[in-house]
Amino acid sequence: MINSKDGVPTDELFSQAEIEESFQIPPDAPLPVRMRPAVLEDIVGQEHLLGPGRLLRRTLESDRLTSLILYGPPGTGKTTLALVIARKTAARYVSINAVLSNVAEMRKIQEEARKLLRRSKRKTVLFIDEIHRFNKAQQDILMPDVESGVIILIGATTQNPSFAIRGPLLSRSIVCELKPLEERHLIAVMRRALTDKERGLGNLQIKVEAGALEHIAKQASGDARRALNALEVGAMTTPPDEKGAIHFTAGVAEESCQKKIVQYDWDEDFHYDTISAFIKSLRGSDPDAAIYWLAKMLYAGEDPRFIVRRMVIFASEDIGNADPQALILAASAFTAVEFVGMPESRIILGQLVTYLALAPKSNASYMAIEGALEDVKTQKTEQVPQHLRSTAYSGAKKLGHGEGYIYPHDHPGEKIDQSYLDKPAQYYKPNPVGFEKTLQERLKQLRPAQ
Repeated sequence: MINSKDGVPTDELFSQAEIEESFQIPPDAPLPVRMRPAVLEDIVGQEHLLGPGRLLRRTLESDRLTSLILYGPPGTGKTTLALVIARKTAARYVSINAVLSNVAEMRKIQEEARKLLRRSKRKTVLFIDEIHRFNKAQQDILMPDVESGVIILIGATTQNPSFAIRGPLLSRSIVCELKPLEERHLIAVMRRALTDKERGLGNLQIKVEAGALEHIAKQASGDARRALNALEVGAMTTPPDEKGAIHFTAGVAEESCQKKIVQYDWDEDFHYDTISAFIKSLRGSDPDAAIYWLAKMLYAGEDPRFIVRRMVIFASEDIGNADPQALILAASAFTAVEFVGMPESRIILGQLVTYLALAPKSNASYMAIEGALEDVKTQKTEQVPQHLRSTAYSGAKKLGHGEGYIYPHDHPGEKIDQSYLDKPAQYYKPNPVGFEKTLQERLKQLRPAQ
């Protein structure tokens, strides 16, 4: 059959009615699927991307869509946004999941997209969920058609695109970071579900107790899908009273949530961002913040050995000689954590965190080695002075090694006028804090002699 308008076989073109039909949601689908927004105005949150005048909103409203990478935690609306875009654009819409797709399917989609563009000047929007699952070769297959504009790519990923997506593909796409929804957003989404009679729970007599939705919103950690799932479980499993009313109490909300799931990973953004906040809290001498980030990592299942290794480094880099005991305690904690194991290791880690947070801080030792390494790397390499060279082998003295060396212990106070570098340098500059203040005074006495 031929379409009378442009002479293109109808099986290669999708009418708006056919597009809408492809987005029809079964009535028995989970509540988060049924409540998925159909238009841009219904999307809650992400104002930094979709607020009035923002780039992504302007792009969608003008139907000048370009390739997008939607990046953010689960339940923040990546798939929803892709579906809304599909409804607004005149392009054909194809959706695949990178976990289930393969090269053969990709090539078939691309070939169909080229034919469609040649015959009807109509582009194809290709939505790839979990695009980070595609390997380098699979991502490279997309490049020619994305670059030429045959395909408008919308990729969704929970991982940092800088690590998960090929550079050439990133350079041809707008990267949009979706943020976890705020509690007010999640409450608004749940209230909408409670009143929507067509897609939500509006046909049920649900009486929500004060604080119940707030509890779910707190436990959902910015994930709308989790919030709606908890709401549906609580509503559908709570027996109605004699008048048919379902009482959604705080207790029901608590049971529906079970354990709070903290958004975390072990090799991507959540991991690095949390350990960064942890170390910076220690450096800023805030034991309460440091303990919180420690608790979040432990609750999420982070390896305690990774945490204590970072604290061993911190004890030397950020405390140093201001409190030499810090490194000793950190090293001892590392051994104790290995010996004791979880969950009791949390006590050891908690003690170490509070000690390190409250210890006087100095990065003088760290800056000293960094400065010396920079000089070795960029300046003329210093040769060992003759009087400091080893005399431990036969013939060394004949070469003049060690000649003129003064043995400090032969002099009162071990203070002597002797140079140990041909080019004078001062790398270690102790700060007037903690024990390092004592070292600072000691250095003032020594450096004139040196």
